[in-house]
Amino acid sequence: MHPLILLATLTVGALATAIQAGGHDPCCSFPCQNQGVCVTITSDSYTCDCSQTGFYGNRCEHATLLMQIKLWLKPDPETVNGILTRYKWFWDTVNYFPFLRETVMKKVYTLRSNMVDSPPTYTSQHEYITFEAANNLSYFTRSLPPVPRNCPTPMGVAGKKQLPDVQFLVDQLFTRTEFKPDPMKTSVLFAFFAQHFTHQFFKTDFAKGPGFTNGGHGVDVSHIYGHDKNVENLLRSFSGGKLKSQMLNGEEFPPYLRDVPGVPVRYKSTVADIHKFALGHEFFGLLPGLFLYATIWLREHNRVCEVLAKEHPVWDDERLFQTAKLIVLGETIKIVIEDYVQHLSSYNFQLLFKPDLLFGEEFQYQNRIAVEFNHLYHWHPLMPDRFNVSGKTYQMKDFMYHSGLVVEHGTHSFTDSLSRQIAGQMTYRNHGPMTLGVAADIIKHGRQLRFQGFNNYRKRFNMKPYTTFEELTGEKEIAKILEGAYGDVDAVEFYVGLLTEKRRYQALFGGTIVEMGGPFSVKGLMSNAICSPKYWKPSTFGGQTGFDIVNSASLSGLFCNNIPGQCPLVSFRIPEDSQRPPEKADYCDEDCVKKQEL
Repeated sequence: MHPLILLATLTVGALATAIQAGGHDPCCSFPCQNQGVCVTITSDSYTCDCSQTGFYGNRCEHATLLMQIKLWLKPDPETVNGILTRYKWFWDTVNYFPFLRETVMKKVYTLRSNMVDSPPTYTSQHEYITFEAANNLSYFTRSLPPVPRNCPTPMGVAGKKQLPDVQFLVDQLFTRTEFKPDPMKTSVLFAFFAQHFTHQFFKTDFAKGPGFTNGGHGVDVSHIYGHDKNVENLLRSFSGGKLKSQMLNGEEFPPYLRDVPGVPVRYKSTVADIHKFALGHEFFGLLPGLFLYATIWLREHNRVCEVLAKEHPVWDDERLFQTAKLIVLGETIKIVIEDYVQHLSSYNFQLLFKPDLLFGEEFQYQNRIAVEFNHLYHWHPLMPDRFNVSGKTYQMKDFMYHSGLVVEHGTHSFTDSLSRQIAGQMTYRNHGPMTLGVAADIIKHGRQLRFQGFNNYRKRFNMKPYTTFEELTGEKEIAKILEGAYGDVDAVEFYVGLLTEKRRYQALFGGTIVEMGGPFSVKGLMSNAICSPKYWKPSTFGGQTGFDIVNSASLSGLFCNNIPGQCPLVSFRIPEDSQRPPEKADYCDEDCVKKQEL
């Protein structure tokens, strides 16, 4: 029978006998391949729904003729990454010609975003599709449903009947024995950008449980303006569209918390009032690097208001504020794509923020944050144990809750220093002592949410599952610990797999973080309302002047436009300095930079 005819008869799935006895849910073995959906029929039988997968068969294991051609033509993710991170001469040519660059970027937009389910399909409450998954915004969505409750092992059928002790995993796999610097020479300025940017949409509602969120589902700049209208109003000056601020040491900073009562910011009771500031996110008083970004974005909003006021002298405070907020939103997305994601990818192809490339395409301007994306983004190994600011060293315990260090050193010196200090590598045994509790919690939450195994997520995002522990880690010692803890490579937990996976060529992480994070990022950024045809036009941003601010935004411009005097070094990658010994490679001072310039 022709494959296409078979597909028509088998898309609703084929009844199959359970591969294991014992009364457990037959879907525990995840028998359906290629994103086929397993549906339990009886205690010992299931069916695989292969609809819209391009595959057919009892387990959706056979590709249709059209899918076979697609698979033959489509390179695997590792090959694609190799092409994008090599052949600089070729990509220089592509980057030079706008038509070629836009053509490639359009493919990046569509291929990445199409890997994310839209509308959302699963929540942590059910292992099957519910309307609540699409309708209840208090849930994080899921890219894979939870492991069925009635299974032989926590990972379904793979591995041991009991997962390894969390503290054992933390001690053996996460605890930093010595600081491992990032081989790609990522700066600490990057690490703080990642924290500051993502906390606008990673807002777990622990009162309800780790599967719930009390935030929005995308880039809403709430980390700058506050999580609701009440906080936003508290932060506004209601004059000229600007946010409240104060002058300290000749620079503009957020107001003291004592002067804006009611703004929720978490500070220890021992922190002095002159180190407590009213900020858009309650967490940003924790580290001075987060306070630096809060300060720079506040200045940018107020700077944009001044530009708009000159352009539109008849506009009132409300219109100036709302338009400036739209411009800051646009700047944020552009900087994230063209500076932040560009650094993350290490591609020789220059990424481009150009929403109109998707006009006319089948694209949904809506987004839901996945709980796996939230877990994936716990990049605490990037944080060093100490910080060097203008030659003065601060241990982590002396750095926390000391926002005043930015005021003391000035934004110029603070930015320059963070740009010269190397971040940690996202790998095993590189969590500092301050974040080990977070690592333990994320493993516990993954278990509570019944995450499927690491390999299942690789398959979901079109990557080959690892067949051995050594293939996963790229070395022997950690592989042996994992094997003793889990017994089966298919039983390795999601976050544990992410942190022990071997690093990809020319990348900050292993391939799984890149291949999973990329689709979530692209969909989340490009589905923003301002990227839609109704919004993406000069009038939305107050005319061509405001539109130009968005289209010319860059990381260096953000800082240089808002720091008095000569611009500091603003970089997600520390300056090259091959002459210095490795043990001193965590900081590059002014003499070091001068040597590189020569």
